[in-house]
Amino acid sequence: MGYTISEKIFREHCAGKNVRAGDFVWARIDLALGNDVTAPIAIEQFRKIGVKHVFDKNKVVLVPDHFTPAKDIKSATQAKILRDFAKSEKIKHYYEIGRMGIEHALLPELGLVEPGQLIIGADSHTCTYGALGAFATGVGSTDLAAGWATGFCWFKIPQTFKFIYKGRLKEWVSGKDLILFTIGKIGVDGALYRAMEFTGPVIKKLGMDERFTMSNMAIEAGGKAGLIYPDEIAFEYIEKHSGKNKVKKLAKQVKAKWASYKSDPDAAFEKVIEIDVSDIEPQVALPHLPSNAYPVSKLPNIKIEQVVIGSCTNGRISDLRVAAKILKGRKVHPDVRCIIFPATQKIYLEAMREGLLEIFVTANAAVSTPTCGPCLGGHMGILAKGERALATTNRNFVGRMGHPESEVYLSGPAVAAASAVAGKIVHPQKIG
Repeated sequence: MGYTISEKIFREHCAGKNVRAGDFVWARIDLALGNDVTAPIAIEQFRKIGVKHVFDKNKVVLVPDHFTPAKDIKSATQAKILRDFAKSEKIKHYYEIGRMGIEHALLPELGLVEPGQLIIGADSHTCTYGALGAFATGVGSTDLAAGWATGFCWFKIPQTFKFIYKGRLKEWVSGKDLILFTIGKIGVDGALYRAMEFTGPVIKKLGMDERFTMSNMAIEAGGKAGLIYPDEIAFEYIEKHSGKNKVKKLAKQVKAKWASYKSDPDAAFEKVIEIDVSDIEPQVALPHLPSNAYPVSKLPNIKIEQVVIGSCTNGRISDLRVAAKILKGRKVHPDVRCIIFPATQKIYLEAMREGLLEIFVTANAAVSTPTCGPCLGGHMGILAKGERALATTNRNFVGRMGHPESEVYLSGPAVAAASAVAGKIVHPQKIG
């Protein structure tokens, strides 16, 4: 019997042992990530373990992105804990304000993620990196501390759900709409502790930005990882972001190795789900679950006070281009606050060079430095009681973006930008 992507990666990280889904394993890790919310707890636990240094200063990544730029004394203190630890451990991959970005957009952009890697991060959306064929998953801060100390982490190798997307995408439908539709179909616990493998002719045509979006939200269905096997689109992305010193690694034999992480034809999938995308229109997830997804045309008249475009889910350059295409020559509705968050400094610069930032500012939108900000109810866009926001973020739980009596709706950048103009949630076609 063949192996799934997950099983192949774990075999390689368990000294070649013939491990299978369902096995509990102690596996070698390639990267261990923490941010300004989760890493301070891990640092405290790491000190208690009593080891002198992290297992490999080049395989620990620290990114202050959640409450940064620091909004208050407490968040400044959290960031300082990261900064001091990075200095004391001589961490190579520490990314300070002005040099950073939202972690899950930043790491692939820096060329730190490669197919076949095993990555842990003390953040649930670490699953984003599965879009490049890595098994990447979120862990608790104590597991992160243990990973820093030993270079290993324990796992139960998950069973795999295979999702096959067929058909032809309608205009304005993106990877965000596909994953919202999928979560709506199976529920927020529909893939609990499963690896979600996204395949099919539709996935093959998606660009990397949309693939990152889909893998990012695997956790919203309970998934342990969201995997897409590496193909030429992935290789092109890796080559672009690897830097001159790594370009030689992209020889044919290396590509062949990476491509070998594709699930075998006779691999054992727990479930195979086929989805015809032909009739899927832009989706909106209503409060208070990502699975509460509906076609935008089926929604009643829902007025909004805020639109957020960005985050680790939809803050990449193609997302900003979609938003700019709609906002160009238009104005944000006078009753709406539209806040746009490029996901990294590089994306910010690219948007500036392309004139996107001017389009946003001219449209009366506010453009922020890269930060998670309002996505987790942190800062720079908190909702008051009774307010509604439409966001390209990944969660809309009660109180997620502020007051527990506020409401968060989720969509892709096209619906978000169109709704910012209309002052209510609308299909992009409705604004002419």
